[in-house]
Amino acid sequence: MKILIIEDENNIAQLIRLYLEQAGYEVIIAGDGAAGLELHAREKPDLVILDLMLPALDGMEVCRRIRAWADTPILMLTARQGEEDRIAGLELGADDYLVKPFSPREVVSRVRAILRRTALAGVHRAGSAGGNGSEGSTGEQSRQGGEREREELRFPGLVINIPARRVEVNGQRVALTVKEFDLLVVLASSPERVFTREVLLNKVWGYDYLGDGRTVDVHIGTLRKKIEAVPGAPRNIKTVWGVGYKFEPEASA
Repeated sequence: MKILIIEDENNIAQLIRLYLEQAGYEVIIAGDGAAGLELHAREKPDLVILDLMLPALDGMEVCRRIRAWADTPILMLTARQGEEDRIAGLELGADDYLVKPFSPREVVSRVRAILRRTALAGVHRAGSAGGNGSEGSTGEQSRQGGEREREELRFPGLVINIPARRVEVNGQRVALTVKEFDLLVVLASSPERVFTREVLLNKVWGYDYLGDGRTVDVHIGTLRKKIEAVPGAPRNIKTVWGVGYKFEPEASA
């Protein structure tokens, strides 16, 4: 696995590099945003560790440009204690964040967790795409037809194609980040069930994720904005105050 570190503080970049290489990863480093974008385009890393405070081209803009052409997982680093930058980074599509100062061992743990989730998502998509050969029996065809039905969730005004990771609202395609899509699928697969933030963190981010419930709130907020931006879109995702969130199939705009 190849990791790209975009960090202007060389001592921090080299420390992270040391620990990642000891963990078996190949590491490349860029000292600013422009160089980082060039390396990303050329080397196609499996994950990016991105500092928020970069000279000239800051981390937010780098994240925005990477997300414009790739779904490479991004672990964002920030020296600011306030949550505004972290929320902004997550809204742009960062997969996780760490606040400086941090333990390099925690960086390695976060990297492993993100790559593990990415690999599992890839296996799921590959498995869903398989089985296109000719079928020898009506029973097998029927079974596959049932699987296809389960792979597509349909509600009034909303269609979720799980294998294609595609969402349509009132016939209009809506582009979601990986985590936004996964959250929607978890909620929509169990209509009316109330999910706590902790359960959603475990299901979407994994049991070894070290973040908090605010991460869920941010992604739910961006998910709602994207879906509800479509005229006449249903308001399916409901907040259950003091508990978490649920999906209401019959909720209307």
